[in-house]
Amino acid sequence: MAVPVSAGTVPAALGGARPLDGLGLEAAGPPAGPWGGLVGEHLRLLGATGTDGASGGELALTGAGFEPVTARTVWSSGRSSELVDEATVQAATGVMAVHGRREGDPRGLAVDYAATAAGVLTVQGLLAALVGQARGGRAARVTTGVDRAGLLAVSQYLAAAGADEGEAAELAPGGPPFTSADGILFELETLDPGSWAVFWRALGAPEPAVRAGWRPFQFRYATACAPLPGALHTTARASSWEEVRAAARTSGTEVCALRTLTDRGIGEAPPWTLTPYGTAADNTCVKRQETAGGPLAGLTVLEAGRRVQAPLAAHLLGLLGAEVIRIEPPGGDPLRGMPPACSGVSARWLALNRGKKAVEIDIKSAGDRRRLVELAASADVFLHNWAPGKAAALGLDHEDLAAANPALVYAYTSGWAGRVPDAPMGTDFMVQARTGVGEAARPADEPPAPSLMTLLDVLGGLLGAEAVLAGLLLRERTGRGVRVDSSLLGAADALTAPALRRVAEGLPPRRPAGFRRPLRTADGWIAPTDSCAAAAAAYDLRELSGAEALALLRTHGLAATAVTTDLTALHHDPRFTGARSVTRDAHGASAVPDPWSFL
Repeated sequence: MAVPVSAGTVPAALGGARPLDGLGLEAAGPPAGPWGGLVGEHLRLLGATGTDGASGGELALTGAGFEPVTARTVWSSGRSSELVDEATVQAATGVMAVHGRREGDPRGLAVDYAATAAGVLTVQGLLAALVGQARGGRAARVTTGVDRAGLLAVSQYLAAAGADEGEAAELAPGGPPFTSADGILFELETLDPGSWAVFWRALGAPEPAVRAGWRPFQFRYATACAPLPGALHTTARASSWEEVRAAARTSGTEVCALRTLTDRGIGEAPPWTLTPYGTAADNTCVKRQETAGGPLAGLTVLEAGRRVQAPLAAHLLGLLGAEVIRIEPPGGDPLRGMPPACSGVSARWLALNRGKKAVEIDIKSAGDRRRLVELAASADVFLHNWAPGKAAALGLDHEDLAAANPALVYAYTSGWAGRVPDAPMGTDFMVQARTGVGEAARPADEPPAPSLMTLLDVLGGLLGAEAVLAGLLLRERTGRGVRVDSSLLGAADALTAPALRRVAEGLPPRRPAGFRRPLRTADGWIAPTDSCAAAAAAYDLRELSGAEALALLRTHGLAATAVTTDLTALHHDPRFTGARSVTRDAHGASAVPDPWSFL
């Protein structure tokens, strides 16, 4: 498949399996935003030197025979003067609207979610540019927009909002977590309606509430809210934590008590791991870059993904030019039919899978598993997020596929990365609950609760794509196959890192009351910047239109922007303009712009 760029450009230290060994980082310009620390840390872990200076706004990776690759990250790709910090980006891109569905009005995330995502995307852009250059492409200048990271985070919700039909479940306030009689906040998880029913019947919930609660609970991933019957919360509050745990054991559901940032009890670890295997590949198998397309043009990614995490990682690799082939069960991915639809195809499914090819394979069949191995023999990446141990049980782990393709980048995006003993099911909301995200994401005057927006599925998908790109670059420089592992836990670590630092310094881990709380106007909401929020809150804007409220604040030197509450309005929002605006795909589903631009 791939071989080193040339023997003379690979430093001896590269035997230690770091893709950026021998490259140095230079920074210039004004200080970077809150993404700077993450970018520097990830580049350091990948082997670059000089990362202590990553706080500069303009970054350049040089050395090891590569032409310089530069990157910068901006708040606004469209040069909007209103999008200048995390609060205004969350407001404009719809993040506040989606996160706030559980409460019934827009709320800002108390973590720097868009900036964290943009930091991962910046590292992706640098790695992709180096992979492209190693394969015969030219050096590149990469620009990543925090606003585009925000749009990517809401892309599924945006696609659903503009679909041909309504949601499968009601969009109304409500949702977990539940509270036990002894005051334990807990999350519940099951993918089986039978288990759901057995759990609640064991606690004595009324049968109509059990039946009515399943659909909103099932679709909370898609709708970011879950208007559950009040009787279920009442039943939980009448049951002790031991009774709740016993009902979970009996039914096969899983429950997880919400952990705080101070009692999460999970040690530090890198956001991903890279493990080379095999020996250098045959030089005759090199895939050089195509003349057209992105830096991954000519490469093939096999993806066996479910839900969000792995499909999003593969989607990003496709945006960078790779051909992505989905491995789907006989009859096709059932999520293709998940409402709401655009031209007969699930809008949410399109947001993550448009442009991919598909091959139907029954992984329970020995013959079909052999077909998958044959496909992997000519692929560059195999990516999956199956349950722990499933790949090995099927004979499809990296050792198995390496026998057919010793230069394969084998990628596993998991829930827990094997780091948490007796961990619950590795889904977004359970990982949020176990790691303290439910506390970090909300200010001090809101009860801790995991966001029903799929924060970690999306950020975990970004980390998965970053890990694959690091593996591809390492493969290009050594010719060896690489196993890469990423996880939702790694995403939680990245998102809560600033709050955990505050804990370590003895500071309050949570943001103060009212943090990133939009201000009501006569016709909507506006969000001041974080630095102007306290002063802006002194004005009563409820009888002013949004435009009047913004004008008033500006006359007093205060910066703010309108909060997007109707996601379909993003199509013609002047804050996102030109070629990087929201468009529609061939099915009519909303499509967000690529998060980076390469020049």
